[in-house]
Amino acid sequence: MTWATRFKMFFGVIAVFLLVLALTVALSHRKGETDASSASMDAIEYPVGTDYSGTVIEQFVVQGDAVAAGDPIARIQSTQLLQDIDDEISVPDSEVFQVNDDGTYTVLSSVNGLVQDVAVQQGGYAAGGSTLATIAALDSLFVSAEFILDPKDFERIEQGARVEVTLPNDQILAGTVESIEVATVEDKAVATATVDIDESQFAEQGGLMTPGTPVEATMQLRNDDLLATSVAELRTLISDVREALFA
Repeated sequence: MTWATRFKMFFGVIAVFLLVLALTVALSHRKGETDASSASMDAIEYPVGTDYSGTVIEQFVVQGDAVAAGDPIARIQSTQLLQDIDDEISVPDSEVFQVNDDGTYTVLSSVNGLVQDVAVQQGGYAAGGSTLATIAALDSLFVSAEFILDPKDFERIEQGARVEVTLPNDQILAGTVESIEVATVEDKAVATATVDIDESQFAEQGGLMTPGTPVEATMQLRNDDLLATSVAELRTLISDVREALFA
């Protein structure tokens, strides 16, 4: 075998292996991520409650309204409150409760957010200690995403894993897995991930960054060092081929 033939064989083998390595890395990358079966923006919800039972005589908000901390939610007429006032019992105002001059009281929002639900409409009766409305705080936005995985892939999920979130306008946000809850359905792991997104990315997104907005989410899985293994195999192959051809 001539030296020219040996060199051709050597570099031919290396070229084939590099091609296989490139395909392996590409396949590894595709298998190194998983798309959510469903995902949406979410937020921590705060109930707006009543201190005194009574009738809602004025309703200031409806579902979907944006409110700021201190905004009125509802005004309530309460015979129990009037009795306390007549008995000269002190009823101080607070951040979420305001006594009016006519003996009614107004319930106020405690956070900046969106009204998710109004449990008692105008004209309805609100029991003491019950919830009038629910508000999602806009400073607590996160993504809730559900992933359906094989058991082996579930083992590759890591807290802090990177998640790419795509909004309806195709804008992409970067997030990380903050927590994971898992259930098993028909031999599949159904993982619900809470994805934290830095507030600095919320600018200029407007109504797209509100609770309930559907999004797409792609989570990175642990690579299990497939690339490092392939590189080690390449080094071994080069050494073996060199010894066989040039010994």
